[in-house]
Amino acid sequence: MVIGVVSDTHGLLRPQVIDALDGVELILHAGDVGSPEVIDELMDLAPVIAIRGNIDRDEWARALPATTAVPLGQVLAYMIHDLNELDMVPAAAGVGVVISGHSHRPRCAWRDDVLFLNPGSAGPRRFHLPVTVALLEATGNGSEPRVIELAV
Repeated sequence: MVIGVVSDTHGLLRPQVIDALDGVELILHAGDVGSPEVIDELMDLAPVIAIRGNIDRDEWARALPATTAVPLGQVLAYMIHDLNELDMVPAAAGVGVVISGHSHRPRCAWRDDVLFLNPGSAGPRRFHLPVTVALLEATGNGSEPRVIELAV
């Protein structure tokens, strides 16, 4: 199963994001969606699971959870927008992947057999950071991440 992971679109869904996610089976949006149209357009590609980020304050965003757990095959993914707000020990909770956003910095790191994945920002460029998304291949008991820098 190939999963597209995006964050921090801030209401902007670039054509490069759509191209990068073409063919995925599921899309996870780690918050700061910015507008319901972003989710609608992503749903044209694949089912979408999205959480609320710190800028998602309008009425439409109240339906989005602040966090959620998503089974990806035999691996449990936990989504939270700001990793600094994580209030559990993922490995002890049976979580194999923690997906976050907020920092706009892409990151893949393993800690205590848990993958911490931040796809970076797919929306407006902030600072001098790249515009990125991630692909996560769920394979049996594991997950293989890949961050993709978009040419914008």
